[in-house]
Amino acid sequence: MYFPELIEIGNKAKQAARQLAFTSTEAKNKALVFMAEALLKNEEEILRANSLDVKVAEEKGLKKSLVNRLKLSSASIAQISQSLNEVVALRDPVGEGEVWTRPNGLRIQQTHVPLGVVAMIYEARPNVTVDAAALCLKSGNAVILRGGSEALESNKVLARVIAEAAEASGLPSGSIQLITETNREWVQQLIRLNDYVDVVIPRGGAGLIQTVVTNATVPVIETGTGMCHAFVDQDADFEKAVPVIINAKTQNPGVCNALETMLVDEGIAEDFLPLIGEELQKKQVEIKGCSRTCEILSYASPASEEDWMEEHLDLILSVKVVPGLNGALDHIYRYSTKHSETIITENYSKAQRFLREIDAAAVYVNASTRFTDGGRFGFGAEIGISTQKLHARGPMGLRELTTIKYMVYGDGQIVK
Repeated sequence: MYFPELIEIGNKAKQAARQLAFTSTEAKNKALVFMAEALLKNEEEILRANSLDVKVAEEKGLKKSLVNRLKLSSASIAQISQSLNEVVALRDPVGEGEVWTRPNGLRIQQTHVPLGVVAMIYEARPNVTVDAAALCLKSGNAVILRGGSEALESNKVLARVIAEAAEASGLPSGSIQLITETNREWVQQLIRLNDYVDVVIPRGGAGLIQTVVTNATVPVIETGTGMCHAFVDQDADFEKAVPVIINAKTQNPGVCNALETMLVDEGIAEDFLPLIGEELQKKQVEIKGCSRTCEILSYASPASEEDWMEEHLDLILSVKVVPGLNGALDHIYRYSTKHSETIITENYSKAQRFLREIDAAAVYVNASTRFTDGGRFGFGAEIGISTQKLHARGPMGLRELTTIKYMVYGDGQIVK
């Protein structure tokens, strides 16, 4: 038996989705503007709730990087509000498509339509509450949100504020709903709620994602963990390589597009490792290295097999010296989670080979993996970063929250 309260949430979302599917772009944009303004008006209440979450997280001894992901500030609320206005400026994908006419006169229109009801299950980042709601509404979907317990108080206020604003603008009640129950059985039931939910999107650590993928009967768009690599080629420009590596590892180490493993061409290891090692030490990054790395950098600790598979999400970097591009490709092929990979090189042929042979959602040349993000890709925000190949891959924006419908116009045609 399902929880009656969950069925009620699902039913409200389903009814809202029915109306949202044909809600005009203007009405959806009006709701987003109301939501953006409401966040700024309710800043004090949001920050009070967030301070409670942060205090509990610190008392539990959560890693500093995870606590930082949880924290909100006046500046971050302003940024979240601005992201809603950026979504307003984006083109609405609903109704877009193409039309063609068959020899028998049938006119076939392929058009983008909303998915319906999206269940979003995520962990400690409260900004996801707003990002997910904004993208779902703009693409004509109702959304059921279930955030992590670490951000419960923050999410309660954020979800209430934006849901009330959306409803005040004229959108149907139930367009945005938050599950506040922390009992995990609610998640187990939600991901099997096929009569009400059209798709589940898990966003968080490997454990959360695999739990959803393994147990869901509702279709899942799988967002992946980020075992991101950087290969510093023998033909790299060190002046480019150092800031790219430092940025990818330290700009925000607790996110899925942060660098976790650096591979260095054996031809430049003795010159490059001391240079990058010094800069990493300045940023208090712990280095776990292969035997060759430990020979060159006395302060590096030996890496275990698990370190090549570990999404550290912290100021820890696994480092390996490899025999050129072939060695880098072999290592990435074995350990990659197919999220984001980058090569630092001035050699055009090697760069093209890396782009062509690496199987990942985003592949870079001479740039930080931190760019794998819906906002930085120009999507306004993102619902998550998909590492699977069906339906969507990479940062998912508005178009990825739609599917295809065919509308066929005839004049009495029959199959002969």
